[in-house]
Amino acid sequence: MTPTGTTALWPSERGSRIGLQRINSRFAAYRDALGLDPGLDFHGLRRSYVTHLIEAGRDPMFVQFQCGHEHASTTSLYTCVSSDFRTRTLRRALDETLAAALEPPRRKTR
Repeated sequence: MTPTGTTALWPSERGSRIGLQRINSRFAAYRDALGLDPGLDFHGLRRSYVTHLIEAGRDPMFVQFQCGHEHASTTSLYTCVSSDFRTRTLRRALDETLAAALEPPRRKTR
């Protein structure tokens, strides 16, 4: 947990804390050296992690706790699932709905 009043994220090997600006600038230097898209940023890794957890079927509460979010609505802002995932999810919902609609009515037993 980050101490109140600081933007530092992780301790360094010297015992002091590494700030977000340092991490962002280091990440940008590596990104640029590798010729990656300039739109790629360090925070994108966090968004990707959340998205991959959701797409892998992890419990939404687990994902929320992994992010340290108090509210699920905050976690949902990080989720940018792929169109394939959206298609598979919609297909599964439609298949389940159709199967339930076509299921013969159950007899009432007394």
